[in-house]
Amino acid sequence: MKLTQKNFLSSAARAARECRVFYFCGPDESGASDAANRIAGLLGDAEKVEMSGAELRRDPVRLADEARSVSLFGDKRIIHVRAAGDDAFDAVETLMASPVDGWPVLIVATSATDKSRIAKLLDGKPGAMVAMFYPSDLKAVADAVRDMGGALGVTIDGALGERIARSTGMDTRMARSEIEKLALYLDATPQAPRVVTAAILDEICAVSEDDSLMPMVNVVLGGDARKLPGELARMREMGLNPVGLLLAFERRAAQLVQLAARMGERADINAFMEQETAARRVFFRDRAELTAQLRRWRGARLVRLTERLTMLHRTLISDNRNAELMLAQGLAEIARAAVR
Repeated sequence: MKLTQKNFLSSAARAARECRVFYFCGPDESGASDAANRIAGLLGDAEKVEMSGAELRRDPVRLADEARSVSLFGDKRIIHVRAAGDDAFDAVETLMASPVDGWPVLIVATSATDKSRIAKLLDGKPGAMVAMFYPSDLKAVADAVRDMGGALGVTIDGALGERIARSTGMDTRMARSEIEKLALYLDATPQAPRVVTAAILDEICAVSEDDSLMPMVNVVLGGDARKLPGELARMREMGLNPVGLLLAFERRAAQLVQLAARMGERADINAFMEQETAARRVFFRDRAELTAQLRRWRGARLVRLTERLTMLHRTLISDNRNAELMLAQGLAEIARAAVR
């Protein structure tokens, strides 16, 4: 079974019934993780067994063993794997070769697509699902926010839905957390729904990403190298998480990829961005920065940018003790490249 974010919601229940191995991939890591959690919820209460792709690369047999093992207390189990690229390929291949049906296995693979070796291994196999997630535009995330709210008895209008989407950096996992806080604060339930106002949002929800992460993103991708030392100092003072900050860069790069694909061979960037803003695919406050960045990062330069961010992400995860230093060095290189 092969899905994308367009048909995942309508097919999730069927996938949970029919499949035992679930592979979530694509540039929208938050969407893939959120989808994995949805499948886990549909599978019901179970003991959660977590593994990393690095662990499975060292011990490829472990995944199949865990999937066939029996819980100490006889409970159901769900195996959750967080992989990077194809580092769990040998383990998945061993699992698929096993003649014994085991516990469900959910794999979230960062820096991987539906063209990866694991995706090709699972494609068309009975009992396997491959789901590819691309970054959603503002309207899609805002609609998802409103749907999440409705399920918890929290009524959110379109403007506030967009505000929550922007404040969480288009990350549906963070948005879900904000909505759960709202439901708890308002004592809302599906049977007794409550309406969210801007004042309530001001009281308890996350600070806008623009107030913390996006200034750094705009300085680096805009090639404003003179401001970079000040932004790096602010990163240290505020204790910003290096991986979280890098994810903001990856989301912006993914947005630039989408914009570049829609723009095609058109030469008038200003006219194109005006259309995107009118269609509400671009937030009006981001228009100036996105226009300037799209001028700098297109074609082969944009491809190299996304590859550099992916490599930097892997480096930060592999050595979190020096993450802040490595991120600062990587961002300085990107800022210098933006000037050229």
